[in-house]
Amino acid sequence: MRAFLAIDLPDTAREAISRLQDDLKPGRKVPEENLHLTLAFLDDQPQSVLEHLHGALGDLTFAPFDLTLSGLDLFGGKRPRLIYLKADGGAALTGLHKALRGVARVAGIDLPRERFRPHVTLARFRRDLEPGQVAQIGSFLEAYHSIALAPFTVTGFSLFASTLHPDGAVHEELACYPSQT
Repeated sequence: MRAFLAIDLPDTAREAISRLQDDLKPGRKVPEENLHLTLAFLDDQPQSVLEHLHGALGDLTFAPFDLTLSGLDLFGGKRPRLIYLKADGGAALTGLHKALRGVARVAGIDLPRERFRPHVTLARFRRDLEPGQVAQIGSFLEAYHSIALAPFTVTGFSLFASTLHPDGAVHEELACYPSQT
């Protein structure tokens, strides 16, 4: 099963991001119901491994923390692959990410080493963007580069299954892990 760990966004953030996406012309927008901040992409895992992970995640403790979504950026440089909203949760977010990687490793999931750049994906782009589309993306970045959504408090994260379909991925929450207050 294809799975990932993520922070689900509050409705107010989803709605604000959806309104922002309305002004972005090129690309395949992430549907409002799929907007999230990925903490760890687990790839395809057997059910038994995910059950072991679920048990281990239930023992993880972390305090609630504030998260800010502000500023736009691209992955892919001159040939953008996706546009995203940057996320900042300070040391608490980084610590949660590291703890989740450790729990995943103990559960038998070997995650690739990569720099953690917390973000919420707004849209993905085809590799064959036309120059006019690249210009539209540039204009969008220029217009909204300093956008800032209202901060919110993270009180948990979730384990999601992700099923790929021709129209995009469908995400299903499998379990939620609340913070300790």
